Amino acid sequence: MILRLVLLCIVLLIIELYAYQALRTIVKLKWILLTYQITSAFFLVFLVYSFTKFDRSVGQTAQTMRTLGLFLLIYLPKIILTLVLFGEDIFRIGAGAINHFIKFDDRTEFLASRRKFVSQIGLGIAAIPFLSLIYGITIGKYNYKVIKQRIFFPDLPDAFDGFTITQISDIHSGSFDNPEKINYAIDLVNEQNSDMILFTGDIVNTHAKEMHPWLDTFNRIKQHQYGKFSVLGNHDYGEYVTWPSEAAKEENFQAIKNLYGQIGFKLLLNESTFIEKGNDKIALIGVENWGKNFKKAGDVNLASAHLLKEDFKILMSHDPSHWEYEVKNHDKNFHLTLSGHTHGMQFGIEIPGVIQWSPIQYFYKQWAGLYENLGRYVYVNRGFGFHAYSGRVGIMPEITVIELKKGKNVA
Repeated sequence: MILRLVLLCIVLLIIELYAYQALRTIVKLKWILLTYQITSAFFLVFLVYSFTKFDRSVGQTAQTMRTLGLFLLIYLPKIILTLVLFGEDIFRIGAGAINHFIKFDDRTEFLASRRKFVSQIGLGIAAIPFLSLIYGITIGKYNYKVIKQRIFFPDLPDAFDGFTITQISDIHSGSFDNPEKINYAIDLVNEQNSDMILFTGDIVNTHAKEMHPWLDTFNRIKQHQYGKFSVLGNHDYGEYVTWPSEAAKEENFQAIKNLYGQIGFKLLLNESTFIEKGNDKIALIGVENWGKNFKKAGDVNLASAHLLKEDFKILMSHDPSHWEYEVKNHDKNFHLTLSGHTHGMQFGIEIPGVIQWSPIQYFYKQWAGLYENLGRYVYVNRGFGFHAYSGRVGIMPEITVIELKKGKNVA
């Protein structure tokens, strides 16, 4: 722990040194440079102190989220600035070495002076994440988007042609700080007038009590004709804090499972049910969390034991890696899987039809939107709430509306 803290301080000091050099190249007034040094030193000490005070028995709090947000706001732009100036240093060293041995000019210094325009470019580039992070904290985290997705299935039962499903995921109620915005989001959910609503896990960050102030708000989600169903997410198991005893952990887990019922959702725990419409029916399966790098409590075989391969099946599984590693080639033929979990890392770039990028894509093959394999689909919801970083940049909170259609996909 101490070694990691020392290494972190060294890295941060190097970043601070480069950032100061960039500023000094442009600004010549000593009082501005001194003010910058004092301010940077204060924030560095504050952040290091705050991280050392993280209490694993409590887990994430509003203070830890503010601390992480401040860390990203200060150091992500400086890291980018450091990379720009480090690139310039490589050029300066290379040019100095060539000149030293070949003598293109008669300058005495091995390293050429820093160029003002490089520092200006670096500061300009660094301003982009700085302003983006401010936007994410102040506006982006509650900038809800309703995303509508139509999916075609040749074997969809006739009565379900045009059937609509609203999906929400990753509420993380312990992170909320604005009742007005959450009520607005609930209004958006209700306005969709879908046939059924599904919630794919992570109702809290860790503790059941995080949801208590929001129970009345989420009870405003109206009854849907064909039901309200849910599954657990990885955070619902309370495994990211240190508990005083196993009994306390289990008590919290039971309380979290009860929360879903308290907001009117039927929690499916490695089980399934049939949704009937007219003379037709489809199977809805819900498994506990199964993640490649997280808790593996989900049992898709148990949940679908009594189902036939020919049954039309919708699976709720919180972590999309479950689809990649167990579901997409399963003998039972799960037509549609609904997941969440990734949040799109709450950071990225999305321009429909042009670009979809987030650092999370280097960890998850399916991380936001619709994916297909041999006629089987997974849809990954970008999340309703936020966690760790109290903001969203480029990847906005999502309410999904999926329409099931009979027929072949035209695309």
